[in-house]
Order: sequence, then C-alpha cells, then structure tokens
Amino acid sequence: MKTYQYKREQGEVSGSLIAIVGLSIVAVAAGALAIWAYLSYSEQKTNVDGRVSLAVAEAKRSQGDVDEAKFAEREKEPNRQFVGPDDYGRLTFDYPKTWSVYVAQDTSNGGTYSAYLNPITVPPVTSTQQYSLRVTIEERDFDQVVKSYESLVKKGDLRTTATSSNGNDGTRLDGNFTKDIRGSAVIYKIRDKTATLRTDADTFKPDFEKLIKTINFNS
Repeated sequence: MKTYQYKREQGEVSGSLIAIVGLSIVAVAAGALAIWAYLSYSEQKTNVDGRVSLAVAEAKRSQGDVDEAKFAEREKEPNRQFVGPDDYGRLTFDYPKTWSVYVAQDTSNGGTYSAYLNPITVPPVTSTQQYSLRVTIEERDFDQVVKSYESLVKKGDLRTTATSSNGNDGTRLDGNFTKDIRGSAVIYKIRDKTATLRTDADTFKPDFEKLIKTINFNS
C-alpha cells in the first residue's frame, strides 16, 4: 500500500514538474515574443520617425529654395533701362537692376559698339566667357549678319525663327553658338546697322525672354 502511494505521489510530482516546465517555456516564449515585438516596433518607429524627419527637412529645404528664388526675383525689380548711342539708333531695353553693364567698345570713332551685362560684376571679356547678355551694334547689313550663322543652322546647332518687339521685326537664333556658348540671340536691323542681343547660357533664359520684349530703337 505504501509502495502504491509512493508511486502515485511520484507520478503527481512528475506531472507537476512537467506542467511547471511547460508553463516556464510558454512564459519564456511569451516574453521573447514580447521583446521581439517591442524591438520590431521600436525599429519601425525609428524608421518612420527617420522618414518623417527626412521629409520635413526636405520640405523645409524645398520651401527655402522657393523663398530664395522669389527673393532673387524681387531683388531684380525695378528694372533699369539700357540706352545705346543715339547715332546708332538709340537701342533701349529693360534689364534687372542686379546686373552690371560694361561698355567694351564705344562709337566715338565709329566701328562696332559692344556692351556686356552680367549679375553683380562683368567678367573680363573673352570669346568663351558666358554673359547674361552681349549687345553688339555693327556697321554690317542685316542679311550679312544673319547669313554668318547659316552654317550652324544647316548643321542643326542653331534653330532660326522670326521675332518681334514693339513693332520691330527681326530674327531669333536658339542653340549652340560655340562649344562653350549655348543660348539665344535676337537680331534687328537698325537703319544701316545691325544689332544683336545674345544670352550665353540657358540659366539666363527667363530674364532674356522678359528683356527682349522691351527692345525698342529708332528705325
């Protein structure tokens, strides 16, 4: 009888031990799952927070760029007026007040009139330097000046179209003038002379488009 009771108690202890071990395993597994879930949540939250922070920073940077561009445009106003020599047709047009003007060649002794415009300062004059605007009034026939670009038009480097400003008709060129100069130019006949206004880079294109609408001269 005692032997039977001992075996029964032994079986009960073994069953209890198994139950305790099982519960311990379940508890450990649940704890591990909870830790994994927390770590996963923390990682995802960190990633989300990082993406949100990056998006906020990008939005601020974009807004800053927009505000800076608007400020730069406001700084150009009000425009100044360029006035060329009276005996060369008195060419006029409006340009941003943040640009400087350098007259490289006057007309006191005749010849070609040359002026260069550029934001803040005008760099030394070279054939490869890019300027916001080059102004040339030369004692050459209009057709001759236009024809001087004919080879570039045939090669496809330049595209030619008609242009007009304040009732004055002319020719427009867009494309590659040289390997260093990609821009746009308008050419007008002024009495017995020819005026060419050219921008040397697409960066200045918006200002150029506004500027050429204000061109006027004594025909």
